Parts: sequence; C-alpha cells; structure tokens
Amino acid sequence: MSDQPEDRTPQRLTHVREDGTAHMVDVSEKAVTSREATAQAVLVTRPDVVELLANGDLPKGDALAVARIAGIMAAKRTPELVPLCHPLPLSKVTVDLEPQRDRVVVQATVRTRGVTGVEMEALTAASVAALTLYDMVKAVDKAASIEDTRVLAKSGGKSGDWSAS
Repeated sequence: MSDQPEDRTPQRLTHVREDGTAHMVDVSEKAVTSREATAQAVLVTRPDVVELLANGDLPKGDALAVARIAGIMAAKRTPELVPLCHPLPLSKVTVDLEPQRDRVVVQATVRTRGVTGVEMEALTAASVAALTLYDMVKAVDKAASIEDTRVLAKSGGKSGDWSAS
C-alpha cells in the first residue's frame, strides 16, 4: 500500500460528453494489450446454509456449479446488460466460489487481448454468480444478502496495473 494519499482530483467522465449526454467512448485508437480484471461479490448467509451449499444439498441442487456457469455466461453477455460497455472477445473467464463459515466468496477473473479493460465483465460475472447463489438459497434463508461487490485488481492498458490491496 502506498504512503501517498489517493488522488481525489475530479476527472472528466469519459462516458459523458461536454453537454452532459452519455455516449460510448471511441476506443479505435487505443493499443491492443493483454488485459485482466478480478472482481468479487460475497453471499452472506447462515452457517447451516453454507454447509448445504458446500455439500450440494439444497432443494434446487448444486448451487455452486450452477453459479459458476451463470457467472461465465454473464461475463460473455456484459455488453448486452451494460449499455455503454464495448463488446470484447474474452479469452478466459474463471469463477471461483469459496464457502466460508457464514458466506460464500465469489471471485471472477476475466482476460482478453483488446483495446479496453474487462472490469465490467469481471463485476458482472461475480454479481450474477452471487445472484444465482441467492436465488438458490432464498427458500432456506430469506435473510441472505449480497455484499462487498468490487473490483479487486486489474492489469493491462494505458493505466497499467492496479490492486485494491
């Protein structure tokens, strides 16, 4: 972690024109580079529900396997869900689900070789995997929640590498 304070200087939003209207950013002049992003989302639930999840014993079946596939599918469909997101040829999507005492930590990592980053794809994959888990546990835990959805790290492109840690 850097000793330098985080730069909070207001910057112009790239998806907003001078007149305030939204637009898709022109990335045609950007260099093609290898890019990667990792995001997470956390499903918080009761320990007995985590045990059901880990053992594949929920009434709806193996929630972890279903959530993994849902996350991968979601990463591939991100431009259809996020209006100003560029369609990208994804080279790899991994969705890892780690059951812990009273939660399941979902981490999604997405890779591409392209002109723009894959943070949105990683966030979409982690979010949809967590939503899928929620859908599969809501019958046994109506108080389950999804928390701490965020980008953990990204690399490639003009802005270089970044990590939340």
